Amino acid sequence: MSRYTYGEYYDGPDPLAPPVDLREALDEIGRDVMDGRSPRSALEELMRRGTPSTSGLDELTRRLWERRSRIQRRHNLDGTLQQVRELLDDALRAEKTALFPDPDDDARFREAQLDALPSGTAAAVRELAEYDWRSDEARESYRKIQDLLGQELLESRFQGMKQALRDMTPEDTERIRRMMADLNDLLLAHLRGEDTTDRFRDFMRQHGEFFPENPRNTEELVDALAQRSAAAQRMMNSMSDQQRSELAELMAGAFGDPRLAEQVASLDANLRALRPGEDWTGSARMRGNQPLGLGEGAEAMADLAELDALAEQLAQSYPGARLEDIDLEALSRQLGEDATVDARRLSELERELREQGLLERAPDGSLRLSPKALRRLGQTALKDVVNAAHRQGQRDARTAGAAGEPTGATRPWQFGDTEPWDVPRTVRNAVLRSASTGEVSLDVVDVEVTETEQRARAAVALCVDTSWSMVQDNRWVPMKRTALALHQLITTRFRTDALQLVTFGRHARSVDLAELVGLEGVWEQGTNLHHALLLAGRHLRRHSDAHPVVLVVTDGEPTAHLERDGSAEFHYPPLDRTLRKTVAEVDALAKLGASVSVFMLGEDPRLAEFVDLIARRSGGRVVNPDLDGLGAAVVGDYLRNRRA
Repeated sequence: MSRYTYGEYYDGPDPLAPPVDLREALDEIGRDVMDGRSPRSALEELMRRGTPSTSGLDELTRRLWERRSRIQRRHNLDGTLQQVRELLDDALRAEKTALFPDPDDDARFREAQLDALPSGTAAAVRELAEYDWRSDEARESYRKIQDLLGQELLESRFQGMKQALRDMTPEDTERIRRMMADLNDLLLAHLRGEDTTDRFRDFMRQHGEFFPENPRNTEELVDALAQRSAAAQRMMNSMSDQQRSELAELMAGAFGDPRLAEQVASLDANLRALRPGEDWTGSARMRGNQPLGLGEGAEAMADLAELDALAEQLAQSYPGARLEDIDLEALSRQLGEDATVDARRLSELERELREQGLLERAPDGSLRLSPKALRRLGQTALKDVVNAAHRQGQRDARTAGAAGEPTGATRPWQFGDTEPWDVPRTVRNAVLRSASTGEVSLDVVDVEVTETEQRARAAVALCVDTSWSMVQDNRWVPMKRTALALHQLITTRFRTDALQLVTFGRHARSVDLAELVGLEGVWEQGTNLHHALLLAGRHLRRHSDAHPVVLVVTDGEPTAHLERDGSAEFHYPPLDRTLRKTVAEVDALAKLGASVSVFMLGEDPRLAEFVDLIARRSGGRVVNPDLDGLGAAVVGDYLRNRRA
């Protein structure tokens, strides 16, 4: 029998991972848009903040900077110098031990020569280049210095070279020197603009073992080498002047062959000419106590550069930035696979929001919520309103009139329903429920009834206060959610009704839902209810065959009115002229058969006195809801007026 093993899926995104939750993301964006953000900034804020199941860009950036700080706090860059010093001390100790028992003058001269060595490590190593060691142990320690320097020098320019250079032979040294010479010839030809395709192919055939990155052409080879070489240069820049001078002098004796250091210097010069955009002058302060060798230091500097590049990608602050720009392989190297999963899901979320048509491009080039997105926000807002109404004990009006006509929708029958049955769906439900038994039977749970709506139409004007006090007292978002819920109810349940949204601050204007949702709060004095009621009356006259409904949401008494020339006159406290003009417009609406319902936010006694006057003159009513109950109050009043 075949045996199967199961493990973690490694090849790309998890195919069984749940899809991104667009509704949750859209609610977050909608909340920010209604709070005054632009759709673009709301989307960017969502990407920065993330979702309950996915870390955002801010969290990933915080982890990047934490890793960067950890590298700098943990390490220092004098590891190679320390290793050379230790090997030199071992050589001197072994040599002096071998000389001590010898009584001849040559032994004493050698001891004096060793005692007179310069204090600097590089100078002492240079002085001993021609020294004839008596101790085999001392000679081996000194040879290790030359090998170490060669390994570190090459590791700082070629990734993974250090392990490959263990137990070097003179033949290996010559092979590396030949590779370096061929490499510099290739780079010089490329720098002159020559076609290096064939030369690159020959080079990789001979020396490909030194390049685990497996570049496909000269450009990729230059990219890999330049990043490493620039990191090595930044490491040198980060050292003190003394450390830098010591290392430069030591590297001249790498593998005991000064030609190798010369080839490395030529390589750096060629790469700097080919990639001047690399960071060749930067530095980083290393303040830890764990020493790094030259190769390890270059690796650390490359890590720091990669972390900086990732931080820039996550910041998304450059023109045309997209989440697809994030280097997921680099992110996985630095923060692990979990961070890559989060970044990939954020990218999928951004892409789905655009591809699903929830965000669209406005004529001026800006992003805005699409009608589809507004419908989804409206569904959520209406659902919240219904839940709030249930909590307050309000009954859900399932029909708008006994003598109704079908809306095309059905619902399960409940006790007390008098609507006609939807026979096809009822029978279908019975068949599906009893299919497993082989005998169809009808049960009360199978019954569905046809929803109806009242034949009469309504012309609805919702006037919302957009003065600065609405923003200041945190009434801005509840006001917008109320408009969303009412718009959703009318466009889905009472599609023959005509809804007009009117905003009023210093002036009033008619707006569509997208404008209202995206409206930003601005510092503007004035509550021009007079102008708002004028526009509401104009809407009611355009639909004279419909039942008129006027709903006003405000938190302040009228402080402005419209003059004949179209200018707005503002004064606080309100002028008698402003109040008279506003009341006169209420009377004009009453003549059209409209009662004005006012939803008063706050506890202003002057406002309460004025809205009571409006209610008495128009036959309307005054509601003083809390912010959580505003939507339920407005929608409930609309349904009450419609039933009346």
